Amino acid sequence: MPPRAPEPAGVGLVDKPRGPSSFAIVAQIRSRTGARTGHAGTLDPFATGLLLVLSGRATKLAPLLVGLDKRYRAEIDLTCRTSTGDPEGEVVERLEPPSERELAERLERLRGEIELPVPAASAVKIGGERAYRLARRGAAVEMPLRRSTVYALQVAAFSGARVTLDLHVSSGTYVRALADALGGHCAALRRTTVGPFSVEDAVPPDELTPERLLPEAEVRARVEAARAGAR
Repeated sequence: MPPRAPEPAGVGLVDKPRGPSSFAIVAQIRSRTGARTGHAGTLDPFATGLLLVLSGRATKLAPLLVGLDKRYRAEIDLTCRTSTGDPEGEVVERLEPPSERELAERLERLRGEIELPVPAASAVKIGGERAYRLARRGAAVEMPLRRSTVYALQVAAFSGARVTLDLHVSSGTYVRALADALGGHCAALRRTTVGPFSVEDAVPPDELTPERLLPEAEVRARVEAARAGAR
């Protein structure tokens, strides 16, 4: 296989649809451009929203981008927990939905710095093997704890059985782990921002052309400006 080309270079803002994996989206774009291609921050297949796709020489920007904070709109089903923390897993526990007061108390415990187990269906390596592969085989493993920060957590809608949340979280936060801690699973998830980049400026994967790639210098400038404003 010939080496992947350094051009076109830049960062694409892609609005990922529900269904394909982040890897599949990257592969689709790579097949069209022939360039080295990667992404900065995985979205699960069931999730939608902003995926930063790095093309050509801009793949070296990954360390700059993966550490950015993120915003999500999440719909949590409070009637059951699943093996994966999302709709793709098996139901492992049926639950009585909390009252509005009970929900408020649970949410309060999830604001600020938190420490929650990494979901079993994640890409974290346990003993050199991806956790999701161990989970598929039914292997019982103790998942490590992950420390992260929930800057904001607001209720957008609550029906009793389901709650819709607007989240602003640090890099490395597993929304599925938050859903499990609330006593449910993440039924739908949409990433709306990554640092200074918004899904409002994103395009579907098949509409990402070289002309739509953000130049490396602009990406660096926007990230630096966002970090300076956060100080």
